[in-house]
Amino acid sequence: MITISKEDYLKAIAEAEAEGETVISATLAHWLSVTRPAVTAALKRLTKDGLAKVGGDGRIQLTNSGRKIAEQTILRHHLIERMLTEIFDMPWYAVHEEAERLEHAVSPAFEARLVAKLGHREVCPHGNGLTNRSDSQRRKHGLQLLSEVPAGHRYRVSSVYERDRKLLEFFDSVGIRPGTSFVVEAQNYDGTVTLTIGKKQARLGLPAARKIWVSRQ
Repeated sequence: MITISKEDYLKAIAEAEAEGETVISATLAHWLSVTRPAVTAALKRLTKDGLAKVGGDGRIQLTNSGRKIAEQTILRHHLIERMLTEIFDMPWYAVHEEAERLEHAVSPAFEARLVAKLGHREVCPHGNGLTNRSDSQRRKHGLQLLSEVPAGHRYRVSSVYERDRKLLEFFDSVGIRPGTSFVVEAQNYDGTVTLTIGKKQARLGLPAARKIWVSRQ
């Protein structure tokens, strides 16, 4: 039986992999805000069900069956986020947390209705795609982190890190969201980045600039 807890763990493994992390027990404990003993118990269930495997070095990987469930949960999360923004006009920075709660309640029939209503679209309101989620895949498509790009050019926000509500609210307050066009005025010595967005200037710290993927225009 696939429980909500199992879906959460499988999705967390897939998403941590996509963000370039080596997935071990400590990774999942941090990712899901649970204890190490809770992760150990969950991994026993997942390996027993043939959904994940743990290597001799402690690295956790999904089996084909586990990845299928993870990808299905990610798809439902994506559809819920789109439903909340496109149908209910919920702010783009608020939908991730809501989708985390609702994704497990989506039946196959409702999922089909959502697809029919919303249409097939690759990206969520944060610009993150159902595929091409890893750093290497993004770079293959010409994307760079804002913290890396040279000054003096115009860029467009492709996607942002979506699991930090306060960070998303900050981005929204300075006018940064997927699709935003801006000029990088300076990569400053202290690690901050100075941007011109429309007629306004903004200055982002290095931790924030590392959470934004951009393409050059």
